[in-house]
Amino acid sequence: MFERAEARIDLARIAANINHLKNISGVPVMAVVKADAYGHGLVPVARAALEAGASSLGVALLEEAITLREAGITEPILAWLVPPGSDFNSAADHTIDVAVASIGAFHEITQLPNKPRIHIELDTGMSRGGFLDEWPEFLKSDFSTVSVVGVFSHFARADEPGEKQNDEQIARFNSMVAELSAVGVNPEIKHLSNSAATLKNPSAYFDVVRTGIAMYGLSPDVSTLGNSNELSLKPVMQLRAKLHLVKTVPAGAAVGYGATAVTTRQTKLGVVAMGYADGIPRIARDTGVFVDGKRAPIIGRVSMDQFVVDLGPDSQSVSGDWVIVFGDGSHGEYTADDWGAASLSINYEIVTRIGSRVNRICAPHVY
Repeated sequence: MFERAEARIDLARIAANINHLKNISGVPVMAVVKADAYGHGLVPVARAALEAGASSLGVALLEEAITLREAGITEPILAWLVPPGSDFNSAADHTIDVAVASIGAFHEITQLPNKPRIHIELDTGMSRGGFLDEWPEFLKSDFSTVSVVGVFSHFARADEPGEKQNDEQIARFNSMVAELSAVGVNPEIKHLSNSAATLKNPSAYFDVVRTGIAMYGLSPDVSTLGNSNELSLKPVMQLRAKLHLVKTVPAGAAVGYGATAVTTRQTKLGVVAMGYADGIPRIARDTGVFVDGKRAPIIGRVSMDQFVVDLGPDSQSVSGDWVIVFGDGSHGEYTADDWGAASLSINYEIVTRIGSRVNRICAPHVY
C-alpha cells in the first residue's frame, strides 16, 4: 500500500448529517454527490447517504449519474448540467432524471422513446441555470412525450437568511410553477432548498431539500450561519499526510521556491508529502498541519508535491510521522474552514479539490 497521504471519510458522519437534515426539514432529502461527492468519494458516499435515508441523489454531470447506475444504485438520480448535444439516450437507458433548462435540450429529449424523465429548471433570480427568456415559448411546448417529474430552482443568497432576494426567489418560483400548472404540467416534486436554506429557511422546503455541503458536515457560510459545531454538523473528512523529511535548520535559512520565507531561529522543519497537485492551495497562508499535539504553520511556498511546516525547535516528530492537514477541529487541528480562509476561498473548494493521488478510506468511524 502506498502511504503518503490519505483522506479518511467517516461514513457514519454522513449518516448522522443526513438524519439531522431530515429532522430539520421534515421532507425527503436529495443527497448531492456531484464532484466525486465533494471530494469524498462518489459511490461509497452515495450508498451511505441512501442507507441513511436519503430518497434520491443529485449530480451535476450525466457521467456521474451513469457511474452510480453502473455501481448498482437504483434510487432516483437527477443530473442537472446536461447541455444540448449530450447523450440523452444513455440517460434514458439508465433511467436518469435530466434537468431541462433550454428549449434546445427539451427538443432533443422529446425525440426519445418511452417518455424520458425530466426536471424543469427555472431561473428565479440567480441568472445562472434555468429558463428565463425562453420561458413564454417553452410554456407552449408539447409535454406529452416526456414525464415531467420535477421542477426546481436554486438560491443565490440562501446563506444570507435575512436577504430579501430569498423571498423574491420563492415568490418567483411559485409564480412559474403556477404558470406550468395553467398549461397542464404538474410535476410531482418541487425543490428549491440547498444546504443553507435547509438549515435556515422552512418556507423553501417544498417537497424535497437538496443537501450538498451540509451533508459533508461543513457550514455553507461560517460568517453568516456559524461553523459546523454551531449547526450540529459533523465534518466527514480528515485529511492527513506523512512527513517525508524532518530536519534541523539554522536561523536565517531560506525556505522554498523564491526564498519567500526565512527562519528566524534554529528550528526543525517538516516536509509534508502533499502539494498543489494534490489539492493543497498554493496561495495558502497562516495555516499548516497538526502534529505533536499542536499546530505547525506553513513556511514558504507550497510546491507541486510537498510543502514545508515549521515544527519548532523542540519538536519530537521524525521522518515518516503522520500529520493532520485538516479535520473537525476537536483536538485543535486546522479545519477545512481554516484552510478556506487561509486560501481566500471557502471550505467547498478545499474538500472538492483534493486530488486523485490522495487515497480515500471510506468507512464508518474511520477517525
